[in-house]
Amino acid sequence: MGLALDKGRAFPECPRPFMPKPIVASYCTTFLKPEMRHIYRQVTGLRRWETFVMTRERQCADRFPFPEEQIELIPRARKNFIKRFWLKYVARKAPVYYRGELQVLIKMMKRRPADLMHAYFGHTGVHLLPFIEEWDRPTVVSFHGMDIQPRPEQEGYDEQMRALLQRVPLVLARSHSLFAALEAWGCPKEKLRLNRTGIPLAEFPFAQRPMPADGAWRFVQACRLIAKKGLRTALRAFAKFRAEHPKAKFIIAGEGPLREQLDQLAAELGVRDAVEFRGFLSTPDLAQLFAESHVFLHPSEVTADQNQEGVPNSMLEAMATGLPVVATHHGGIPEAVTHERHGLLVGEGDEDALHAAMVRLTSDGELCYVWGQAASRQVREEFEMSKAIERLEAIYDEALEAGGREQGAGSKAR
Repeated sequence: MGLALDKGRAFPECPRPFMPKPIVASYCTTFLKPEMRHIYRQVTGLRRWETFVMTRERQCADRFPFPEEQIELIPRARKNFIKRFWLKYVARKAPVYYRGELQVLIKMMKRRPADLMHAYFGHTGVHLLPFIEEWDRPTVVSFHGMDIQPRPEQEGYDEQMRALLQRVPLVLARSHSLFAALEAWGCPKEKLRLNRTGIPLAEFPFAQRPMPADGAWRFVQACRLIAKKGLRTALRAFAKFRAEHPKAKFIIAGEGPLREQLDQLAAELGVRDAVEFRGFLSTPDLAQLFAESHVFLHPSEVTADQNQEGVPNSMLEAMATGLPVVATHHGGIPEAVTHERHGLLVGEGDEDALHAAMVRLTSDGELCYVWGQAASRQVREEFEMSKAIERLEAIYDEALEAGGREQGAGSKAR
């Protein structure tokens, strides 16, 4: 029998040869802390690229399941105290040298080659700089907020940060607000790429929620319990609101070093019986909490050590379910929340303005509903998971191409 040809074709189509996916080594010092859900979504959401994770410590395996064969646990090097002392105090080498990690990474990458490395967090990139300079493949570094800070107390850190930003082909940031800080570090503007957090919308569906007729408003904030989240300001504003609405509640989901202080402040303000500390919640429980609430609070503020937000993940998740937002003009928040469209934005650390915004929003149930719908649309249009992954993989493609050009130029120069 002869071959059946498609109409218009002179020859049958030959099958395409198998083309392996490019591989990115995802380096995260701890894989993963409870608040790193956004990183988990990135490494598990890749489609055109494959990945394996390089980490020094595995945490929360039940919360963040990941194939063990795709995790490279970086072993601690055998201690040679004389060599370590000489490298650290005499040669004054970086930690990646005197801890023995550099040779471990070089051997690991020879055993398990990758086309690209993604170093999560700027300070991790600084730590890895000697390896990045030694390795013959490109690396990208992503900044998330707290890792933008200078560290004058850590000798040589700031100079190494500047060297890192010059060395890597592309630099990722979670919000436009971080671009200016990275440019101030000396990062060339043309290297900066936006790396938005992707929200899995199926896990945070829009929820129809009736507005309370008896003043039993439920405010919610989900975050790590640290200074930049503005939780003290939120508690003080809520105490003023509850003086007018005795049935109001404030639920705080998360854990962190300020837990006891916040508990004490709530007691001092006389609202301890109206404030619930839920701890870190699973995704289904968090989505349920959002569905049962009316307003999302997130009054972030820059701390004394210049720690700041990108775009808070929990805020986007809450918006996806239809919660309007009361937050601050801080970091990347205005990139997701437009004032008087998705909620209200006030100045940092201003408890009176925050209270006034809470009163204004809850005084009009229809407005609360309309802004909540708009907030949900905003996340679906700008922060949907598959779109974010598509953009990230396009950045990987670009970095790989740029790295290849640089290596080719280097070979010609030699």
